Amino acid sequence: MISTPSDADRLTVRGLLDETLLAGASVIAGADMIDSALNWVLPLGEVLSRPDPLDGVAIYVRPESLIGAGATLQVLGARGATALLIDGAAPPDFARTVLPPRLAVVELGIPVGFAALNRLLAERALSQEVHVMRYSTHVHASLAGLFHRGAGLQILIREVSSLAGNPALALDARGNVVAQHGPTPDMLGPLADSVSRVVSADVPAAARRPGHDTRIAAFTGPRDDAWTCVASPIRLGKTFEGWVVVLVAHSATATGSGPNAHALARHAVVTEQATAIIGSEMLRQRSVDEAEERARGDFVQALVHGSFASEHDMRARAEHHDIELDARFGVFVAPGLVRSGQTDHPAASLVRLARYAASVAPHPSVRAYVTVIGDVLVVVRTLRAEQDAAMVEEMADYARAMSLELEQRRGVTTVVAYGRPARGASEVRESYREARVALGIARRLRRIGAVSYRELRSFTVLADVADTDHGHRLVREVLGPLGSGTDLRDTLVAYLTEGGNVNATARALNVHRNTMLAKLDRISRMLGMDVRLPENQFTAWLAVRLELLDEVHGALDREASFR
Repeated sequence: MISTPSDADRLTVRGLLDETLLAGASVIAGADMIDSALNWVLPLGEVLSRPDPLDGVAIYVRPESLIGAGATLQVLGARGATALLIDGAAPPDFARTVLPPRLAVVELGIPVGFAALNRLLAERALSQEVHVMRYSTHVHASLAGLFHRGAGLQILIREVSSLAGNPALALDARGNVVAQHGPTPDMLGPLADSVSRVVSADVPAAARRPGHDTRIAAFTGPRDDAWTCVASPIRLGKTFEGWVVVLVAHSATATGSGPNAHALARHAVVTEQATAIIGSEMLRQRSVDEAEERARGDFVQALVHGSFASEHDMRARAEHHDIELDARFGVFVAPGLVRSGQTDHPAASLVRLARYAASVAPHPSVRAYVTVIGDVLVVVRTLRAEQDAAMVEEMADYARAMSLELEQRRGVTTVVAYGRPARGASEVRESYREARVALGIARRLRRIGAVSYRELRSFTVLADVADTDHGHRLVREVLGPLGSGTDLRDTLVAYLTEGGNVNATARALNVHRNTMLAKLDRISRMLGMDVRLPENQFTAWLAVRLELLDEVHGALDREASFR
């Protein structure tokens, strides 16, 4: 059986007195400090030449060096020295009143020499390190063996719990539990919340295990019971991935009976050794999930474009991704542009936005499938309602919720467009096309919030006309003379948007009213019709709508051609 680091391996002043080398030694002061840990022994002359803290250090001194050394001894106490080892009998006139209050003073009686004391402490320290290394190797080998056999995250965290003899958790970078073993279902949530607060708090270095970022902290559980958590961060390269946590319940039989130092040291070894292996398994599982998500996204793209090789191909792939093709679907699209400088990986950010969009308004009977096409987020979501009116209302509610979620995530207002409900997978393609047309129009009109294809009837009823010779001719004759993207074309569109109100248009364009009138006269001459007359305004509006529809349909056709 592999032994763990124990209190017996940890040298204290009391343990030093039990060594054969110090037979006959006696404690002449600071008897209450003899259980303090000792890590090293240094001669007085070397200590005085350096300002380092002296925690865990025993100071070796010859008896004659104590004469008139009261001030020196006070400095040693202030620097945290643990013990003073007098190599021989203390001088008869040595004033013990000058000794610091928290310093164990040992009179060796028979001189042993600094070299012998130094060798003794070095051997004990080395023995302690060997025990720690052995236990660390055992923990690592146990977890690594499971990892290489493909045991999975849940089996690994169960092994951590078994090694520690206490409940264990694995948290992701956001503090969510990704694997656990030990806590009961009713205790898991409250305990996880408490642990998340502990590990995310600004814990001082003194509360962490020396040499590591492991945090050891006590907290109150959901039933006012006392717990201690030992948490080590999971870091892969420079990336923080989460925490491995061991939870220790305090004993109910003794007031304030928490885990001893030996138990905490053992748990810290377990969590520290587990971080690399559990982090690797989290990374592997994420890679698998992302691969599955990409494959599902490819299926969703094929679904909205109707680009399957055959009906059999579509059904086989749908079965693989557990997608019910005969369900009722709503198709939602939103612009997914990430603000400049917000991220170094815009593609990954779009995928994350799509995931957030899919998680809006969750329901046990609803499934959502997402993908990103260009700079557009696409969500295909099953619908609970059965009647057309109820499905339309359900889609409107979700579109509004999705718009608010994206606004909160990106910090800017956005639009979410959707088409008619699709009864079965065969209607998804047309629903997606309507949603994309609505999105294209809504973005040109600077609409925000939820926008349906039906809301844009003044545009959509012209869909069949836009791609005809008559439609193209009207656009060329009315808008062609103004050129593409010119100031006069923008002026005309703004004038039509304001309903032919000259003053409102001038304010919208931030120009003088007379300047606005001059531009309208110039536009009228170029078009050969007075745009201030209502019937001519209708003709111009019709040309603008037909051009916009033609551009949106052209973009959709180009997108589908890349499949």
